[in-house]
Amino acid sequence: MTTTTDTQFPITERNRVRREHHRGSYDKEAVYAVLDAAPLCHVGYVLDGAPYVTPTIHWRHGDRLYWHGSAASRFLRAAQGVPVCLTVSFMDGYVLARSAYNHSVNYRSAMAFGTARRIEDKKETGDALRYFVDGLFPGRWEGLRPMTEQELKATSVLWMDIEEASVKIRTGAPGDPEESAVPVWAGIIPMRSVLGAPEAALELPADCALPRQLSELVASGRLR
Repeated sequence: MTTTTDTQFPITERNRVRREHHRGSYDKEAVYAVLDAAPLCHVGYVLDGAPYVTPTIHWRHGDRLYWHGSAASRFLRAAQGVPVCLTVSFMDGYVLARSAYNHSVNYRSAMAFGTARRIEDKKETGDALRYFVDGLFPGRWEGLRPMTEQELKATSVLWMDIEEASVKIRTGAPGDPEESAVPVWAGIIPMRSVLGAPEAALELPADCALPRQLSELVASGRLR
């Protein structure tokens, strides 16, 4: 194992990028960039000898990742103290080559490892959820109805410190320039996810306008 630094995660057998290793990185900022850009992650763990992967929304503070769910979830109850692998991925485009073998995709993916823990304190749970909501929709928490005791009781927030992590990215054109004389179209078909136009709830009062922060968020086109 290499020694971790302020800028790089340690390289271990768990997070080492082997296939196309030149596309991999253990740089913290590179890992953070992918983790922070995605609203959705997948958390994988083994319970009672069986593998499970659950999708959820996550957020990050430094080297610590958070996700939430129902306090009644048997997965979240059982996952405490369990090693987990949290992944995030984006598909940025189809890469069409001149042969089927050289077809590929452009992508960004991050994989983080740690041990799942649950926040037990209700105030800490509320603070974490506030950071979660405001991270997605800046300034929204203050305008919402306060969470009730029952809602806090029904919500679990789990976290893990990132012990190891890596990121892998592919960009660019097809990898078959030596076949440029073959008369077959080759290139990239980009792919991206964007926010659509807001659709107001049917029962919304007529004088309840879309908040400026949400309007700016939609106009920016960013997912997070």
